Amino acid sequence: MADRERVVIVGGGFAGFTAARKLSRMARGAIEIVLVNPTDYFLYLPLLPEVAAGILDPRKVTVPLAGHCPGARHLLANVDSVDVKERRVHCTDAERGRRELRYDRLIVAVGSVNKLLPVPGVVEHAHGFRSVAEALYLRDHMIRQIELAESSDDPAERQARCTFVVVGAGYTGTEVAAQGQLMTRDILRRRPGLRGLEARWLLVDIAPRVLPELDERLSRAAHDTLAGRGVEIRTGTSVAEATHDGVKLSDGEFVPSRSLVWCVGVRPDPLVESLGLPTERGRLCTDEYLTVPGHPEIFACGDAAAVPDLTRPGEFTAMTAQHATRQGTRAALNLAATYDQAERRPYKHSDLGFVVDLAGAKAAANPLGIPLSGLPAKAVTRGYHLLSLPGGRARVAGNWLLDAVLPRQTVQLDLVRGSAVPLDSETPEHPHGTAAT
Repeated sequence: MADRERVVIVGGGFAGFTAARKLSRMARGAIEIVLVNPTDYFLYLPLLPEVAAGILDPRKVTVPLAGHCPGARHLLANVDSVDVKERRVHCTDAERGRRELRYDRLIVAVGSVNKLLPVPGVVEHAHGFRSVAEALYLRDHMIRQIELAESSDDPAERQARCTFVVVGAGYTGTEVAAQGQLMTRDILRRRPGLRGLEARWLLVDIAPRVLPELDERLSRAAHDTLAGRGVEIRTGTSVAEATHDGVKLSDGEFVPSRSLVWCVGVRPDPLVESLGLPTERGRLCTDEYLTVPGHPEIFACGDAAAVPDLTRPGEFTAMTAQHATRQGTRAALNLAATYDQAERRPYKHSDLGFVVDLAGAKAAANPLGIPLSGLPAKAVTRGYHLLSLPGGRARVAGNWLLDAVLPRQTVQLDLVRGSAVPLDSETPEHPHGTAAT
């Protein structure tokens, strides 16, 4: 088996995980498949806000790579660079050892990272929201702030510690604000020393409305739901500066707060541009077969790839989990076609719709273009997530059932130590380049 060709898959997100699982099941040991990923699990990102709100156990939104990608070898490492000419992948493993991998075929599925605008103080004082660690950190931080407020005799400090600012009114930011607002309200009700004090939540975005990606009716439904609960929605507004004592908004208002949650969207992983291959806004250019022009041995999919959208000529597919998952499958099939194990086909997919969980019994969704809100949207949202999860569906459903009948356990896990979770501060975006979505 020493003469087997090697396929290296870089990244274990929606695209990379799906490609590895599909290819390993098809190959049946005929080729060596190596999945390079810094964690030993696939993270189902859409449910992360429920982890931060204490509804879901963090293990429920992670799917172990072992067992779900039969026949694929997992290398626990970060990819530092790729030598396209020599077909070598250079990595740093979990113990900081340097590794080098030769490849015959390569799938680039590194995904995306936090988008950081050059706003003073954000790196030092904002909380990111792209990982299990960040979700758990935020949960501990929110509980800690309320507990510190209870121990203070200063009314101004109490209110500042119970004020939370979320930047970015796209899917993630809207869901974080919705889940966090209900969680903090629940915690405050159990604190007799804070009776009468309400948690203040602000959702800030330079876009003209909440969830600008959605139909205007769904955007309005989400806006009305959050506003009805007391969330202050500041559209057409951005953050001018972040400090230890609060956040200065672009309209000049200073909001005393100890909590700034950064959900301004994502950008392609910087590894893509280091490859020295043609890119489009930081995404690796491919043809409709997910192959990099001039390099038939390299495939790209997911957020890292600028894939022509055959349903919208002249455009590229959006950076969504739907596209990433389906591109991962198509990349695996087209790669298998180079070994005469499948049929090579172009990637073509129309979005099935979107779902946004607004916490409690509320949600917004447009399955197949049909706008829904309230309980029907909630049912569709949870049904969609259960169907999309590649494993652990019963455990997630069990957590939802327990949350419906039992009070949440609002205790710290002693994770808050030192400064806020650091944000990636490399190559910040221009503040007026892209709306915060």
